[in-house]
Amino acid sequence: MDELDSGIIRLLQTDARQSNRELARQLGVAPSTCLERVRALTRRGVIRGYHADIAPAALNRSVQALVSVQVRPLSRTVIETFKQSAAEQPEVLSVFVLAGGDDFLLHVAVQDLDHLHAFLLDRLSKRREIAGFRTSVIFQQVHNTAPGLLPYDGMASGH
Repeated sequence: MDELDSGIIRLLQTDARQSNRELARQLGVAPSTCLERVRALTRRGVIRGYHADIAPAALNRSVQALVSVQVRPLSRTVIETFKQSAAEQPEVLSVFVLAGGDDFLLHVAVQDLDHLHAFLLDRLSKRREIAGFRTSVIFQQVHNTAPGLLPYDGMASGH
């Protein structure tokens, strides 16, 4: 990824609604060049999509929590089945498959603490493959909406 690609990504992370013409103007390139670069970044999977960032409270999801889950037996089938099932739950925003003491981390958002409690008791605790879970309620979240490219230092390639 070169400097132009990085510039396009930085500007789109700041405002994905700006026109191609505006992107090109800010970067000092022709609109056709900018458009081709955006299309190439999309084809390569660098740009995965565009979305609106909606306040959870506006969606009646004022309470958020992280739920660490351990499943047994540890097998590909159990992991894949639980991952898919968890992702289909309307309360679940994200499912992370982990290494270490926990097998999954679920990011959930619900109306209130009563609904969180009901989700944990009525949905999670009734699944046979769950060996245990821990819940941490989120009080505040700070989200980096525009992470930049980290420098390559050779460590990833073993140098």
